[in-house]
Amino acid sequence: MRVLATGYVYDLLRKLGLSTFGARTGEFLLVRPLKVVLVVVAAMVVSRLAARWLSRTVRSVQLRTLTGRSLRAEQRADTVAGVLSGLARIVVWAIAALIVFDQLGINLAPLLAGAGIAGLAIGFGAQALVKDFISGLFILTEDQYGVGDLVDLGDSVRGTVEELNLRVTRLRANDGTVWFVPNGEIRRVGNVSIEWAQATVDVLLPFDADIANVRRVIDDELARFSSEQRDGPVLDSPQVLGVESVTADGITVRVVVRTRPQQQLAVGRELRARVLARLRAEGVPLGPPARPDAR
Repeated sequence: MRVLATGYVYDLLRKLGLSTFGARTGEFLLVRPLKVVLVVVAAMVVSRLAARWLSRTVRSVQLRTLTGRSLRAEQRADTVAGVLSGLARIVVWAIAALIVFDQLGINLAPLLAGAGIAGLAIGFGAQALVKDFISGLFILTEDQYGVGDLVDLGDSVRGTVEELNLRVTRLRANDGTVWFVPNGEIRRVGNVSIEWAQATVDVLLPFDADIANVRRVIDDELARFSSEQRDGPVLDSPQVLGVESVTADGITVRVVVRTRPQQQLAVGRELRARVLARLRAEGVPLGPPARPDAR
């Protein structure tokens, strides 16, 4: 097709009285720009269609994995779709650029060789950045954590996720410190905001405490507590596990309750206060046994 089109334009210009040089120059000025324009238009159309298709596909797949739509699922889907759409645009425009260079008569062999060497050098120099981006992509697609989750990333880095992108995760600790953690440096993730959490309440008793009576009192208070928590942060009825440990300070009885994510601290505080108040009201001694003053 290229030979026919080129020959036709060349012959037409020759018949119009142009010299060989003029016909070739006219062919170059008329045919090549038209082809370049067509390549650019085709690249624009293909890149937009590919980006739109990837965005819809990724969003449908991401949202289908969860029961119901949520802001977190939509944010994750938008981020992953944006990354894949950007990569698709880069590939399409890179191919279009090579086609344009070929139409302009530029030798692509040295250009590709130089681009390969430059890419290799950039790859070695930007290994950490590439590692961060790949790790961030896996964090998003696997839904390891999201904005608003309380996570532990190791090395004493614990806090609430305020921002998550492909390169870095931003956390805010309980004391207000903001941590910026490169995704490539994250080796493990502890997320306390997925599905459910557990509140633990330990009650310290003296050695002479009646454990059976203590358990009866705590069970009764836990039953009252459960009846007041319908549609609240408590998912299951609290349970008394029994004696957790015996130390020099006394006997520790442990109570646990399963809660909604990030509600375990508030539930633990309330439950701890109610159990201690009920034990005091029943006359149950608390804390370590009294020790005689040193003389």
